[in-house]
Amino acid sequence: KTKYSKLIFRKSDTVPEELHQMVQEGFLTLRKHGCFFQDLVRIKGKDFLTPVSRILIGNPGCTYKYLNTRLFTVPWPTEGYDIKYCSPQIQDACKALIRLNDYLHIEAVKALEGQNFFETKEIKDTTVIDREQNFTTSLTEKGSVSKDQSSYCAPEDDYVSLRNRTSYNVTLLNYMDPLQMVYLKQEPYFGMGNMAVSWHHDENLVERSTVAVYSYSCEGSAMEESDEPKPEGRDPAVWHVGLKVAWDIETPGLAIPLRQGDFYLMLDDLNMTHQHCVLAGFSPRFSSTHRVADCSRGTLEYIFGRCELALQNLQTDSDSVALSLKSLEAAVVKQVEEIHNEVEFEWLRQFWFQGKRYLKCTDWWLKPMAKLEELWKKMEIMSSLVLSEVGKKEQIKEKRKETINSFLLVLTERQRLRKEWTAR
Repeated sequence: KTKYSKLIFRKSDTVPEELHQMVQEGFLTLRKHGCFFQDLVRIKGKDFLTPVSRILIGNPGCTYKYLNTRLFTVPWPTEGYDIKYCSPQIQDACKALIRLNDYLHIEAVKALEGQNFFETKEIKDTTVIDREQNFTTSLTEKGSVSKDQSSYCAPEDDYVSLRNRTSYNVTLLNYMDPLQMVYLKQEPYFGMGNMAVSWHHDENLVERSTVAVYSYSCEGSAMEESDEPKPEGRDPAVWHVGLKVAWDIETPGLAIPLRQGDFYLMLDDLNMTHQHCVLAGFSPRFSSTHRVADCSRGTLEYIFGRCELALQNLQTDSDSVALSLKSLEAAVVKQVEEIHNEVEFEWLRQFWFQGKRYLKCTDWWLKPMAKLEELWKKMEIMSSLVLSEVGKKEQIKEKRKETINSFLLVLTERQRLRKEWTAR
């Protein structure tokens, strides 16, 4: 109650049976179609394959970046988007996950309201309580959270903040069979046993946003008992989530058993003030980890906007096919070349580096990536134009020097990154 009050744990019997069935079938379908992949991530300049296999599902055009690797969502069915899936079963799995997403959103809103009520200890006006109940009911009835939620009449900023911090835009699905793992690290501080995922904070999230995790261990499919000595107070056959206060090993750690269909919520700033790990059981396990990813620089809309900005400096003469640059100002050249780098290294290379795997689910990303590549080619031409322009005698010496300096800086970085990506 004192150190882990923002962790909310719910047993599987609180979740509708129909939802369990849909989601668990969805997990098994995605696994059967080979849609879970180990990621090649970069830590301290070295590349590692993750022991856990993953897939990102979420809003169309959304991405999620962790450990220098950008994952691209397999889009879940969304109104206004034409998404073709490789099979009806994969479509059903994505449908099930958006249903789970809506359910966990409602649970997170309730939990946050409960926390605020508890923390302020104010006796609320009963009409406000009624309104909150209406809000939650209306969400439940509508099934999807994205529709109008006008029945909730709390102060606008509270409501917006609550919605922003619980409107999950992606879920990162994980799968791991511990019996296939040659070696699992031991939890180092509290003797909690085998770790599937080491102590960490989730990164690239909207500040103070809730993380919701649904757990499904395929119990009965592996030996449930073993001769290994049991760490005190923890059954090694059962999967657990471990929590500790960040940078503190004096405060006792917490290990919570995760049975089939349990879920938990990390509310508010818990993900920042605490670290969590996943402790392996004996049976294979799936989890669906719903997040409010910080997409300020991670959506297609954002990167196409950046391209538009860069290409404003490209002059196309209406009479001829000749291309030229509108400005050779150092600041303009630098901005265009930085966008050029961003398109190449944050998007095109990140996608094609492991992007072919998404074709097992959908070809949705191929069109936008082809469009980005066309824009990148134009930026390559713009780089050549800068070079030929600064080579001309009639340029003013000082301005020319300034342009070359800022251009060279970005070009050197491009060269370094191209070498790094070739090696990866």
